[in-house]
Amino acid sequence: MSDRRILYCGAFVRAFAVGMVSVVVGLHLATLGFEPGRIGGVVGAGLLGGALAAILTTWCGDRAGRRRVLVVLALAGALGGLVITFGSSLVVVGTAAFLGMLNGMGRDRGPSLIIDQVILPATAADHERTRVFAVYNVIQDSGHALGALAAGLPDLLRSAAGFDAGLAFRSAIGVYALLLAGTAILYMRLSPAVEPRLAGPRARLSPRSRGTLVRIASLFAIDSLAGGFLTTTMLTLFLSRRFGAGAAVIGALFFGARVANAVSHLAAAWLARRIGLVNTMVFTHIPSSLLLATVAWAPSFPIAAALFLLREGLVEMDVPTRQSFVMAIFPAEERTLASGVTHLVRLGAWSVAPSFAGLLMQGASLGVPLLIGGGMKIVYDVALWTAFRRVTPPEERGVAPVKAAGA
Repeated sequence: MSDRRILYCGAFVRAFAVGMVSVVVGLHLATLGFEPGRIGGVVGAGLLGGALAAILTTWCGDRAGRRRVLVVLALAGALGGLVITFGSSLVVVGTAAFLGMLNGMGRDRGPSLIIDQVILPATAADHERTRVFAVYNVIQDSGHALGALAAGLPDLLRSAAGFDAGLAFRSAIGVYALLLAGTAILYMRLSPAVEPRLAGPRARLSPRSRGTLVRIASLFAIDSLAGGFLTTTMLTLFLSRRFGAGAAVIGALFFGARVANAVSHLAAAWLARRIGLVNTMVFTHIPSSLLLATVAWAPSFPIAAALFLLREGLVEMDVPTRQSFVMAIFPAEERTLASGVTHLVRLGAWSVAPSFAGLLMQGASLGVPLLIGGGMKIVYDVALWTAFRRVTPPEERGVAPVKAAGA
């Protein structure tokens, strides 16, 4: 297998695990008696752990070895999942979520993505870069979709094998831990070509790049803070408590959502070739945020599900375009730092909001986090377009393609 294919396979398995656990873990904690505020705290602890891991990956990932970092991250996630499987107290579960970087977002946006994002551009020419990221994200969302569908496993175990609710949910989280352990084995097969080619001191940003990174990272922080109000775990609680939907039904809904995400990634690559990366990011994201706000007012589950699926057909079109844009506007020697910082601010902002979302669901209204998150995302889109509409990557300036290092 080529390095690109190994990264694709690892991303699929990791996404499958995240897609499943993000639906299951909130319902599992609810069976243990955790209130929404505490569940949001656990989700926030997991995202905070991911943010810390992103700092370490950004700071020493190249020096420690990219392959080694991917393996360690996978094993840490597996160990954290294993502890959550058997833990029952808030301290134990919260600590395991932090150390295991538990991702309740429903989408795999953890520290491993920093390394993937740095390696992938070296396997493609400039004019192929967005397509490579689009395929990567299609593979991820295929994993997210099937993982969300697998969130019905506890219901299956209860009906077919006679498991009680606690054992059924613990079994599903145990599967999550095993899947992450499997990716560690997969990453051991990466070749030496994935390692940085330039030895010596850690690359530093030029003054121009530093200013660009501060601007784009600040904007990504706003987007991610908004996204932290909309984690899959908290959306699952919203759908369960507002409409009485079960794990299998919610899992099927998120399966449909991830299929819509996957299709949209390919559409994003096609659209970006015609209107540009920044325009694609912004003008598909604003309608998705407006659709999300309407879910809070839906009178029934079918209507809420339909609005949510329409939103999911647009919301992820900015992901491959955003990844491609960040890698395009920074030189190769600065990409690990740029990728790390932009992911760090996203993870850090994500980790703040879930606790507030849970408290708002308890004290105000179940739909308030949806309204706050949607509004903040629209502010982000307008600010991004204002700041970067005149910044164009090489392929949009007619620059000759750079020969790929290998696929």
